[in-house]
Amino acid sequence: MTEFAGRVVVITGAASGFGREFARLGARLGMRLVLADIEPAALALIETELCEAGAEVLALHCDVSRAEQVQALADAAMTRFGVVHLLFNNAGVGAGGLIWENSEADWDWLLGVNLFGVIHGVRIFTPLMLAAARENPGYRGHIVNTASVAGLQNAPTMGIYNVSKHAVVSLTETLYQDLQLIEAPIGVSLLCPYFVPTGIHDSARNRADGETTVPTVSQRTAQAFSEKAVLAGKVSAAQVATQAFDAIREGRFYVYSEQEPLENARRRMEDLIEGRNPRDPYDAVPHVRELLRTRLKG
Repeated sequence: MTEFAGRVVVITGAASGFGREFARLGARLGMRLVLADIEPAALALIETELCEAGAEVLALHCDVSRAEQVQALADAAMTRFGVVHLLFNNAGVGAGGLIWENSEADWDWLLGVNLFGVIHGVRIFTPLMLAAARENPGYRGHIVNTASVAGLQNAPTMGIYNVSKHAVVSLTETLYQDLQLIEAPIGVSLLCPYFVPTGIHDSARNRADGETTVPTVSQRTAQAFSEKAVLAGKVSAAQVATQAFDAIREGRFYVYSEQEPLENARRRMEDLIEGRNPRDPYDAVPHVRELLRTRLKG
């Protein structure tokens, strides 16, 4: 997909972080925008901003963990625009702690957004895109799923998040292979950012399941480490949006915000192939491992 002007893009998690920057860049490229988010007030702000800039925008409240709401999003997009060319399955949340300390409610919430949000997007929008390709031989589409470097490695105290992102990596690689198999004119990209200053460290603000359990020491520690790392990120969400659109133009599958963090992914694959026990991802920064251990013991 190399042409963007006049094309229709659907973005989940569009009111903040990567999603907001995808929307801003899409608007500058002349795209027609379908924006979805669980935060009505933040969604209204980006809708107003882009409409005032001259973009054509449809903004809808959507909890991507709910299949019926993603279906309603697709229905509204088709009713308004009649076609979808570009889909960003981007909505995501974060949580951590020692993996056995996450509650059933924690798993339901995080997998509901991070994994089932992508599942619903792929399941519901891909057939619409395939139908558009059958009707118009010139149709070109693209799907971008947001995973994470966490989907390529397994750092401690991030287990629940790691699981969700590993699943998105597998889903997206399989989606790519399936579409290649049937020779569909729909590209696929897997976005694996490292720590980027977004609002993901504060994603519990949108949690609506009524969970009131007091966080454990490990969960508080993971939250503190995550907040510090996210806010110290060297690459901006706007830069990641540019990287993603460049990958779409180039038909490139893997999209990384930075190369250096991939070293642990390489080491993991070497351990896997050689049948070695997994190496400590903090080998290169032992002071971080010791600080983490001290916090957990405290």
